[in-house]
Amino acid sequence: MNVKKIILLLVAVLAVGLFFYLDLGRFLTLAALKENRQSLSDYYEAHQLITVAGFMALYILQTALSLPGAAILSLAAGAIFGSILGTLYAVIAATIGATLAFLVTRYLLRDMILDKFGPKLERLNRELEARGFNYLLFLRLVPLFPFFLINLAAGLTRLPLPTFVAATLIGIIPGGFVFVNAGSSLAAINTLGDVASPRVLGSFALLGLFALVPVIYGKIRRNKTAP
Repeated sequence: MNVKKIILLLVAVLAVGLFFYLDLGRFLTLAALKENRQSLSDYYEAHQLITVAGFMALYILQTALSLPGAAILSLAAGAIFGSILGTLYAVIAATIGATLAFLVTRYLLRDMILDKFGPKLERLNRELEARGFNYLLFLRLVPLFPFFLINLAAGLTRLPLPTFVAATLIGIIPGGFVFVNAGSSLAAINTLGDVASPRVLGSFALLGLFALVPVIYGKIRRNKTAP
């Protein structure tokens, strides 16, 4: 690993370490959001551009560093900006943050992983190059897979960057809207479980399965035409 990679890795580790050392997570809780909602809304009314820029910068940083708090930030987007604008800001920021995490992981670790496990991963990489959009869209829609792990794992493969960005942007819209819309009615939420109900999770899972229909159809068709 060269000096540039080492410095970048140390900066990321330091930033994550400071987050936990300073206990900044205490500001990213449902209780803290409810307590400060009015102040945040008042500040937004007086300084709209600064508030939007600051919110998006914070969301990008949180996602890029794989820190906890994404659900609270999505709720905050709804509480401050409303359902439509809040979804727009949150989805764009989350996509940018995820892309940064993807690129940093690819820059730091992909060559090392491919050198060590390249032949074993070749089939997976060929599949992702051909149908990566559908697979990633499935992973984004089905909330069983941690968002940050998908970012990091994708960066270790040959999944094309445009495919990653497009599937991420499209795939997180439904879940993002659910949380942001819930944030616009913040008083009715007592726990995050009130938002991610089994019915909502089941709907996302069904959407995810639809994303895999082209892949399954393609495999069935190839099997039928194979000699």
